Amino acid sequence: MQPKVMMKKKNISASKASLILFLCQIVSALDVPLDLLQPPTITQQSPKDYIVDPRENIVIQCEAKGKPPPSFSWTRNGTHFDIDKDALVTMKPNSGTLVINIMNGGKAEAYEGVYQCTARNERGAAISNNIVIRPSRSPLWTKEKLEPNQVREGDSLVLHCRPPVGLPPPIIFWMDNAFQRLPQSERVSQGLNGDLYFSNVQPEDTREDYICYARFNHTQTIQQKQPISVKVFSMDSLNDTIAANLSDTDIYGAKPVTERQPVLLTPTGSTSTKVELRGNVLLLECIAAGLPTPVIRWIKEGGELPANRTFFENFKKTLKIIDVSEADSGNYKCIARNTLGSAHHVISVTVKAAPYWITAPRNLVLSPGEDGMLICRANGNPKPDISWLANGVPIAIAPEDPSRKVDGDTIIFSHVQERSSAVYQCNASNEYGYLLANAFVNVLAEPPRILTPANKLYQVIADSPALLDCAYFGSPKPEIEWFKGVKGSILRGNEYVFHDNGTLEIPVAQKDSTGTYTCVARNELGKIQNEVQLEVKDPTMIIKQPEYKVIQRYGQVSFECIIKHDSTLLPTVIWLKDNDELPDDERFLVGKDNLTIMNVTDKDDGTYTCIVNTTLDSVSASAVLTVVARPNPPFDLELTGQLERSVELSWVPGDENNSPITNFVIEFEDGLHEPGVWHYQTEVPGTQTTVQLKLSPYVSYSFRVIAVNEIGRSQPSEPSEQYLTKSANPDENPSNVQGIGSEPDNLVITWESLRGFQSNGPGLQYKVSWRQKDVDDEWTSVIVANVSKYIVSGTPTFVPYEIKVQALNDLGYAPEPLEVIGHSGEDLPMVAPGNVQVHVINSTLAKVHWDPVPLKTVRGHLQGYKVYYWKVQSLSRRSRRHVEKKILTFRGNKTFGMLPGLEPYSSYKLNVRVVNGKGEGPASPDKVFKTPEGVPSSPSFLKITNPTLDSLTLEWGSPTHPNGVLTSYILKFQPINNTHELGPLVEIRIPANESSLILKNLNYSTRYKFYFNAQTSVGSGSQITEEAVTIMDEGKMAMASRQVDIATQGWFIGLMCAVALLILILLIVCFIRRNKGGKYPVKEKEDAHADPEIQPMKEDDGTFGEYSDAEDHKPLKKGSRTPSDRTVKKEDSDDSLVDYGEGVNGQFNEDGSFIGQYSGKKEKEPAEGNESSEAPSPVNAMNSFV
Repeated sequence: MQPKVMMKKKNISASKASLILFLCQIVSALDVPLDLLQPPTITQQSPKDYIVDPRENIVIQCEAKGKPPPSFSWTRNGTHFDIDKDALVTMKPNSGTLVINIMNGGKAEAYEGVYQCTARNERGAAISNNIVIRPSRSPLWTKEKLEPNQVREGDSLVLHCRPPVGLPPPIIFWMDNAFQRLPQSERVSQGLNGDLYFSNVQPEDTREDYICYARFNHTQTIQQKQPISVKVFSMDSLNDTIAANLSDTDIYGAKPVTERQPVLLTPTGSTSTKVELRGNVLLLECIAAGLPTPVIRWIKEGGELPANRTFFENFKKTLKIIDVSEADSGNYKCIARNTLGSAHHVISVTVKAAPYWITAPRNLVLSPGEDGMLICRANGNPKPDISWLANGVPIAIAPEDPSRKVDGDTIIFSHVQERSSAVYQCNASNEYGYLLANAFVNVLAEPPRILTPANKLYQVIADSPALLDCAYFGSPKPEIEWFKGVKGSILRGNEYVFHDNGTLEIPVAQKDSTGTYTCVARNELGKIQNEVQLEVKDPTMIIKQPEYKVIQRYGQVSFECIIKHDSTLLPTVIWLKDNDELPDDERFLVGKDNLTIMNVTDKDDGTYTCIVNTTLDSVSASAVLTVVARPNPPFDLELTGQLERSVELSWVPGDENNSPITNFVIEFEDGLHEPGVWHYQTEVPGTQTTVQLKLSPYVSYSFRVIAVNEIGRSQPSEPSEQYLTKSANPDENPSNVQGIGSEPDNLVITWESLRGFQSNGPGLQYKVSWRQKDVDDEWTSVIVANVSKYIVSGTPTFVPYEIKVQALNDLGYAPEPLEVIGHSGEDLPMVAPGNVQVHVINSTLAKVHWDPVPLKTVRGHLQGYKVYYWKVQSLSRRSRRHVEKKILTFRGNKTFGMLPGLEPYSSYKLNVRVVNGKGEGPASPDKVFKTPEGVPSSPSFLKITNPTLDSLTLEWGSPTHPNGVLTSYILKFQPINNTHELGPLVEIRIPANESSLILKNLNYSTRYKFYFNAQTSVGSGSQITEEAVTIMDEGKMAMASRQVDIATQGWFIGLMCAVALLILILLIVCFIRRNKGGKYPVKEKEDAHADPEIQPMKEDDGTFGEYSDAEDHKPLKKGSRTPSDRTVKKEDSDDSLVDYGEGVNGQFNEDGSFIGQYSGKKEKEPAEGNESSEAPSPVNAMNSFV
């Protein structure tokens, strides 16, 4: 469902103003106030064709106004009706309305006739329409004898209603004895004349209570025709009847039901005509007989059926066109068609027209000496005749008036005088009806009057029209002018519209249109003015509208409706559901600007509208709520087409609950073998409601269907009826047949048993057969039941067997099963691999080779070889340690493997064993091999002690892993100045047997950086670094002590504080710039003289400097990992085999190559010279100022 939000806005002030303008145009500005002399005007009268209830009093209305008040008189059938002579007739006081008292003994038929009312005063006489009074009639059906209708199946039939003629005509409908309407369809339908038409009858049409009813609404009575009986004979029963009464020859005259092409039952013939009056509803009808039932189609020859006014009723048998006009005249063709052919009928339609107004005459108010005219123009088909009357008398015989001249449909008045006042009637008539209009000429001399109340307040919404009323009267007709403000100028221009009735229209009122407006009316007899007030308000708006929502059942949903309005207007917010009030339910919570629905249910689905009303405008916004849920379960499951191995299942889907069903899942229950357990059978798309299901023999099936949509699965349907299939031989044999020995002298045959519905019949058993492969033996068989394993004893060790398991039941065997190969039980391998050789690749990796053992000695499935190896001792240290054997497994028939993670300069032993499913064979003789020397690890620690003015003492520990014979130690050091620049690098080689060194001739009060590593004959190991400072010169210290007096002076302290503050600010600025990617001058030097020992830090390091050495050692770095005794230790680390063997012992590739590689971190050599420097840290920066 695409989501929609609808918003409507209605400006009440604009609609009210339009209504006011409409009324002002009808009741013109020249309507004479009732306190002035004026001729009569008819204000109310009964309809021209007045059908009355004969049981009630007859009221004939005639109301009029005038000054002086008019008197009333009546004519009946063209002659004076003297009401004083009829005691049953009275006239209401101050009215011309007649009341004929039928309820006191009068008869309505006695007062049938044509009545006309005349209202008269000294200024003229007005007359009403001719009012035709007729009492309604509801006569009874005439007695008639109805013969039963006996009709052959497939024939057409018409049941005639022929209702009595009533006034007005009755409404016809067909029902049965139980007062239930008879069902109608394309085959059976009621015609416009009330008859019941059967295009073809079927056996189900047989009944004895076809009853036609006529309802007379005026008298609220219903008349009933006698029941009509219909008996439909099928061909079989008809032939039986004929055979009992006629000769053999006549029997064959009863033909079977045959299809027939359409024939029109109504209208008859190929053409007909129809006359309809303009403005009425045109109804055209075509009903056809035929088998199959014909379908009706309508066209207009030479044109299109009028859009928006054309409707099809009665299963397209009736064409309905509303509000017809002359343009709808033409030929209309109905076409009845079925598979055998078609029939058609052409109806020639002519649209005539009773008279209708083009310009009706309007009252004319003139001052003495003025000119004017009355115009009466009407049209019709045929064109109507126009005639004039004066005061109810044909103008030709009316008293002469020299100011009056009749010119066809116009009366011209010149230099009228007071005696010219009169009421004129215009009559336009043709053969289809007439129009009668009264219009008076009233000659008055009156100064202007303004009828609108003074200081009337008008309120409108900005950007909508404002209409300010200035209802007036005067004779001669006054001129109207409008001003804004007390001293404003006359209003003119396109921004205003001045209506003839005095109304001022501001088409688009703005906020600055607010103010006082003055209306001035003047004629030659005087002048008058009136003020009105206009206020323009801000429009009401919904600034956050409710939005389309999809919610699951039992959830919670909220619609927002946030509004903005003029502060002087009080809005009210109303919520509607489907254009009706919200349900009276506590789950609906209406807040200030929202609607919340708790615990949503299906009935909450619909359109919710927020309506905001003020006294001037109204806005609304709507949103649709769609409640979704899992579908309702399917129902009406039905099994059809039952066969031995298949059945068709059909069902009716349940409600999808606004989320389309995507698929149906079909499940089955085997009531014979697994009652209560439901199994998946199949599934079909959501558009499918039938499925052909494959079945197994000897199963008591019940099916159920589950519907699925995006929300989830429905509850299962009710189970279908049970269907028990016949027994049969098994269709399949057990699966997953295997033969594996559990002991060296047996064979265990296992299989997966058939499920109950796979047995296909009672007495399910298994025939187990076996024979040794590649030996000319017969099959050995055994039949077992209710098991899935059989053990064959006394077999040779690990020999192949051919095995098969066949299902059988009481009806026979399953098809011949496939043979599988199994083996009897395994035993431990008998021999060890020979010719084991080791090739040492480097100090940590070796490759081992061996010869494979003969397969016969394996005595089982060869799984691979295991290499056991362990370190005997380190060649650099004669001390032994606990022997930890390591194992590597090589799958398959491998003959070599890699041994990773060895320790350099060590002695190892290994042996190899073959592995099968039972276990490991004997080990090969131990093989001894040695690994060569490698580079040592870093010294275990470096400690610097006893600082003096020019010397430092260094102490260290030998490497934890020398990996060979140490040849020497290498010490490198260089000074670091206050700007963190490195000085010249000095290198010293130290004998391997030394563990300390005193460095002399160093500079006092100087920081040094030291790099220290060990060497073997292979090369240098990784280095450790440390920093230390020589102590300050005592002479300078004494000089500083003598200057302490200066340091205690106030000015000096203040100066130092200022300097410290500036430094702090500088450091903060530098720190911020560095975080943003800025550089210090030192950094530029480093860029120019890069030290290969110094590596850029990662962005996420979190330290202050930009550069670091490989081991991240920095001078006095905050958070350094150097111990407090300034000793740097290298942690011990052993190579791991986890990545190389199976389980905890590592793994190799198929070719025996080692997975991965080993690498160690080694600190780079320090840079020679002083071109390199470290990045400054805030701590070192502070040290440089101490």
